[in-house]
Amino acid sequence: MTDNSLCGSWDMINNDNFEGFMTALDISIAVRKIAALLHQKKMIEQVGDIYIVKTLSIFRNYIISFKLDQEFEEYTRGMDDRHCKSVVTWQGNKLVCTQEGEKKNRGWAHWTEDDKLYLELYCEGEVCKQVFKRINS
Repeated sequence: MTDNSLCGSWDMINNDNFEGFMTALDISIAVRKIAALLHQKKMIEQVGDIYIVKTLSIFRNYIISFKLDQEFEEYTRGMDDRHCKSVVTWQGNKLVCTQEGEKKNRGWAHWTEDDKLYLELYCEGEVCKQVFKRINS
């Protein structure tokens, strides 16, 4: 399945429990305080069978690219700086990533609904829920 509704540029409008998620990742309190104040943008594109997801802010950027259903080595540089094995699949209308490594029950899910992009980030029982609105270009 492919869902081009995820593709485009998105501007964050809600960020619930980001602090709890970052605490579960053992991110330092100083970085958590800075990150909690940031306004993120998300850019998602599909080039052939490769997805590219960019999370952008004035403090740090994180870019990941992947092919669906193929495990890859991920280094979460700029987030919690860990290595994990990740795989991204479609589960219904959600693009879901499972990240296996030092932290348990870690991953994320993206989906669209009512022209908004939803993202759930989860790690060790903490769930951060983010909502983005499409940036018209």
